Amino acid sequence: MSKIEEVKAKVEIGKTKLIPGLVQEALDEGNAPGEILQAMVDSMSVVGEKFSSGEIFVPEMLIAAKAMSKGVDVLRPLMAGDTSASLGTCIIGTVAGDLHDIGKNLVSMMIESAGFTMVDLGVDVPAERFVEAVKENENVTLVACSGLLTTTMPALKEAVQTIKASGLDVKVIVGGAPVTPEYAAEIGADGFAPDAGSAAVKAKELVA
Repeated sequence: MSKIEEVKAKVEIGKTKLIPGLVQEALDEGNAPGEILQAMVDSMSVVGEKFSSGEIFVPEMLIAAKAMSKGVDVLRPLMAGDTSASLGTCIIGTVAGDLHDIGKNLVSMMIESAGFTMVDLGVDVPAERFVEAVKENENVTLVACSGLLTTTMPALKEAVQTIKASGLDVKVIVGGAPVTPEYAAEIGADGFAPDAGSAAVKAKELVA
């Protein structure tokens, strides 16, 4: 098994302590940082699929994401000058009136693992705050809005429409338990993801 395959396999099962060493070995073997990152992203896609299908649960997914972030730490200094490796900045937050953050945190880790710089606004975020954050940060390409309560669906709609009305050139992705692809389209979002794994895939698609 090549080192890159080993990195992939160990991220998938969340071997956090082994990952930095394996990533370094993969680099020493002559693999490009971007290739190693891609291998870990692929690995997290598998984790995301297993999570979606109920084969694994939140703890396993969090451990895998943590393992990946340890690998990313090794690669980050090598990729700082490589703008192709970064997909820009993603602003993420749970909309006004909603205090749920476990799903959002998972999505944030997964989108970060896909190559974005994350700015997390936390929970109960007013629509205007998303717009301010886009203006305050450099190279924002994506805004991710999360809503987990049926009662906060109007707040999700307001957030998307406020961002769109601002005229800022960013893509908006939405998600959360009550959100459907139909509702996402209806409120004008550019993308929808049912879970953290697919959020990362969709995020890359939207800004590519």
